[in-house]
Amino acid sequence: MTSPPTNSAPPVTTDTPSAVAGRSGSTFYWPMRLLPASKRAAMFAIYAFCRRIDDIADEPGDPVEKRAELDSWRREIRSLYAGGAPTSPLSAALKGAIERYGLPRGELEALIDGMAMDVGEGLRAPELATLRVYCRRVAGAVGLLAIRVFDRADPATEAFALALGEALQLTNILRDLTEDAALGRMYLPHELLLAAGIGTSVPDTVLAHPGLPQACEALADLAEARFAEARRAIAGRTRGSLWAATAMMVLYHHLLRRLRARGWRDPAARVRIGRREGAWVAFRCLLGAPPSA
Repeated sequence: MTSPPTNSAPPVTTDTPSAVAGRSGSTFYWPMRLLPASKRAAMFAIYAFCRRIDDIADEPGDPVEKRAELDSWRREIRSLYAGGAPTSPLSAALKGAIERYGLPRGELEALIDGMAMDVGEGLRAPELATLRVYCRRVAGAVGLLAIRVFDRADPATEAFALALGEALQLTNILRDLTEDAALGRMYLPHELLLAAGIGTSVPDTVLAHPGLPQACEALADLAEARFAEARRAIAGRTRGSLWAATAMMVLYHHLLRRLRARGWRDPAARVRIGRREGAWVAFRCLLGAPPSA
């Protein structure tokens, strides 16, 4: 593949954001699907943008070319905010969401910054502080975009979004240990590996080490603390426009608990949230049922 010139637009795709979300199997699908039409379109656009730039980081290819593709998306985002015409169905959907809900440009660029951290060798046993920066960019940014769509951009809800974003990303890390290792990545933080007696950052070696369960449980404890922080931030305020975010919190907390119940001896054994369960939790949160996370 030839690197795009420095002034090129992102590669055009004919996929609509709703099609991307519909075939993804994401835990987020039903909480997004049950939103009112305009909010659903905005959330599908945010989700599809995340998928697109995540694919750039994850797919095989020259790191130089990957960074050029991410840079082309950064230019596209800046162009949209400057009044430029979108160059694809995805950027057109993003433009609509930006204009309707006042999405902050910095958070869309933070997502690109986060994906850039995965280009090349990516993260291998990062310091915990570095991992938290990564989580802030790839997950906290999504939360701060989503609460604008949910019309709840107040300080308490921002604190909720940031805590929940980190909890969700740490849960993803624990769920995807094997898949990430296949890409040469190891997100378990350096401090937790050392505390578990693991003195290497080589992904396959870490996964085979007898200290892996201790390191994973320590990270799961951090995720639990972030879920608790998110719940405290919106205590008594989960009804109304935050129901979709509450459903995401409940579903991911279920996932974390199942991962812990499964244990860490065989991290390749998949733990999932089914679409039926996702729909049920989303409907309960939509109807104002107390969260069971």
